[in-house]
Amino acid sequence: MAETQPVAEFAPAKINLTLHVTGQRPDGYHLLDSLVVFADVGDRLTLALSDTPALNVTGPRAEGVPGDARNLALRAAETAGTTVRIALDKHLPAAAGIGGGSSDAAAVLRGISRLTGLAPPDDTVRLGADVPVCLPARAARMQGVGEIVTPVADLPRLHAVLVNPGVEVATPACFARLATRTNPPMPDPLPRWSGPADLIDWLATMRNDLEPPACHIAPVIADLLETLRADPACRLARMSGSGATCFALTDTAAHARAMAARLSRPQWWVQPTRLS
Repeated sequence: MAETQPVAEFAPAKINLTLHVTGQRPDGYHLLDSLVVFADVGDRLTLALSDTPALNVTGPRAEGVPGDARNLALRAAETAGTTVRIALDKHLPAAAGIGGGSSDAAAVLRGISRLTGLAPPDDTVRLGADVPVCLPARAARMQGVGEIVTPVADLPRLHAVLVNPGVEVATPACFARLATRTNPPMPDPLPRWSGPADLIDWLATMRNDLEPPACHIAPVIADLLETLRADPACRLARMSGSGATCFALTDTAAHARAMAARLSRPQWWVQPTRLS
């Protein structure tokens, strides 16, 4: 097979504005109810059809990222039954609660669809719970074990600062420390928000059920959330996913940029962003 012209895909950071753990199946998988949005920061990939699979990882967050079959990007291509050469420019921290690997896998599936004209596989949740919601990379309500994705239309855009304090938190460990696995879901249907301020006020009444166990595992997350909430520009601070990345919502892009500058630390990953 001759290599094709490469296609470029963006793999945005996935942010769980809410994350309610509502139950557990007999097979051990947890049931979730989460409002998910995507940032304008993320990884960048280029893909080309090839005779042999290949993955080259570069970028500021490339250290420690596997370049072999352990990487979800290559596993996604295998799931799609397509051999591709992938260049991954890594900007998102790993094991950070923002779906970096899942977003990369979803970007590979989108790129393969562009290269081949074939639709992505139906059962993408077997690659990871976040892959189905990352495939369209649009605001959505994610339920079940991640396989139920319902688009959320007209969600107000939010300005935010993303901060990772430089620690990794294992998702299974967070679930293992849950005080209860049968928590209330979000309301159904979701409200229709009049604007960003209305959405932020509503989000303050919701929660991330994995935040308390993550703070117990890595107390630096609790310290980070306290720092975010003390900043004058912060309207709401919460952890995303199973951590350790946290977000602070602000009223304007200028506030987010100024807050990011105040939060700069050598060991922290800090990014002002827009969530949509």
